[in-house]
Amino acid sequence: MKQFVHLVKPRDIEHGGIASAEIKRELREWGASAADARRAGIIAFEGEMNLIVYADHGGTIQVTLSREWIEILIADDGPGIGDIDLAMTPGYSTAPAWATNLGFGAGMGLPNMQRSSDEFEMHSHVGQGTLIRCRIERRGHDAARTGQAP
Repeated sequence: MKQFVHLVKPRDIEHGGIASAEIKRELREWGASAADARRAGIIAFEGEMNLIVYADHGGTIQVTLSREWIEILIADDGPGIGDIDLAMTPGYSTAPAWATNLGFGAGMGLPNMQRSSDEFEMHSHVGQGTLIRCRIERRGHDAARTGQAP
């Protein structure tokens, strides 16, 4: 099993996408199939952008790779989400003007994360932050075929 963590700074829009690109690359280097790494990259990118736009202090993206699955945990101690069902509605957004002016905040981040996951769960408390867990069941199992055990 392999595990790594990326720190994401708040409001650091210039570096948005770097952590998710590194995650995708690292997964491929460790034997994840292109399709599984792509799904993980989508989840990581959406989570990364949410940390940049919404989390007061940024947050972390933790990735764990096993032979059977890839798990991505996105955590912050930001403002939290008061209504998770509403936040999961495609097109719903509370993005600040600075983010929407740059083309972010379309309200598709959480739905895209859920759609790219085999398992998706989110826990959030107003004033305490948010934890999102996404799991991808590895379909390619490139590591098993190439003998590169994670």
